Amino acid sequence: MPDPDLPATPPLTAMEIAYGRFVPRQFLRLLGRPSIVDVKLGDNVEQEMTLLFSDIRDFTSLSESMLPAENFRFINSYLSTMEPMVTRHRGIVDKYIGDGIMALFSDSADDGVRSGIDMLRQLTLYNEGRTRAGYSKIRIGIGVNTGLVMMGTIGGDNRMDSTVIGDAVNLASRIETLTKSYSTPLVISDHTLHALREPRSYCVRFLDRLQIKGRYQAQSLYEVFDADPEPLKLAKQETCASFEHALAFYHLGRVDLALPLLQACLRIAPDDQAVLTYLERCRESGHCSGAGTVDLLDKGVVWRDDYSIGIAAIDGGHQDLVARIAQVAKQVGQGATRLEPLFADLAAAVDTHFSVEESQMLEQGYPFIKEHKAQHDTFRRFIVEMRHEVADALQDRLYLVFRIQLLLVDSLISHIAKSDVHLGNFLKRGRSN
Repeated sequence: MPDPDLPATPPLTAMEIAYGRFVPRQFLRLLGRPSIVDVKLGDNVEQEMTLLFSDIRDFTSLSESMLPAENFRFINSYLSTMEPMVTRHRGIVDKYIGDGIMALFSDSADDGVRSGIDMLRQLTLYNEGRTRAGYSKIRIGIGVNTGLVMMGTIGGDNRMDSTVIGDAVNLASRIETLTKSYSTPLVISDHTLHALREPRSYCVRFLDRLQIKGRYQAQSLYEVFDADPEPLKLAKQETCASFEHALAFYHLGRVDLALPLLQACLRIAPDDQAVLTYLERCRESGHCSGAGTVDLLDKGVVWRDDYSIGIAAIDGGHQDLVARIAQVAKQVGQGATRLEPLFADLAAAVDTHFSVEESQMLEQGYPFIKEHKAQHDTFRRFIVEMRHEVADALQDRLYLVFRIQLLLVDSLISHIAKSDVHLGNFLKRGRSN
């Protein structure tokens, strides 16, 4: 029942409804514009969002077998089926790119991941209908990433469009493309994984750590397999620990240790395409024992001038944290057992440094302090997790070293390269005014 104390929302005109099909009303609300007629070229707002890109696999060859009219009927049939999977999770379809979908989720990363899962479940039903009609099944790939973006209007005086731009958008698109490399339909970034409210409520496993072109920090990718057929889903859950151990060994150059684990996974999950992909990579690499773990750490966990954001107090704190993490990783790699003092010192240094950053954010009125502090809390949680994992001494030390690389090194460098660079630019602008 409507609240009598609130002004009634005026009914939408036919023209506004028609415009809403091209520029979603949610987009207008985020821009702070009540109507499409109030939108001006260059209107923009910056905020954290989760971006979803999806695409039909082998669409070019599929479309070549159809007449133009059939092509349009097929695309519209498919997109009409998928659009509700976005809107039911409070998402905005930003645009259709041929057979592809670009969707935005401003409330939470969970909305974007759940939307991707539902799209894959809906695809199963859609393919059943295609099979009954005598058509071949289609496959899709979905990439999801979370980060700060600029949302607004671009174009010219006579033609403009609404869009989002930023590094987070580019990475989401790149991740969707990478789904082809693993024959895996739904892949998310570590930024999205760590932004989930309850990550353990999803079926997620580590998939790869790679250097994406144009980036100096490594990017970790994760597979979400909730929508897999039930037998495959159960098999992946059973083999998840062995699979992630195998990938840790592979990335540390120990193919000899990774190969038997992957072969064991394949016996349980013979249809696991990611396992098949890594088995092929191992065969191409050969049965080498790889470099020593300590050598890899000495090369990988070091401060680089690229990490500097140009504010001495913050850069100094970052450099100190990188050195402390490197020392923890080196001790773990060498098999040291008394690591609690190192972890305690690291946790204290993290609290001190984050306090410096958060004080400057408060003093200067940084608009994304909530999101930034949430990332700080996540990093503190990672330290606690690693303390427990190392103290339990249940895992292979090589695997623990790789976990330190993912949870502490990569996440810190990624935080510096994205959030802290953004904060630094804001603080420097404030000081120059």
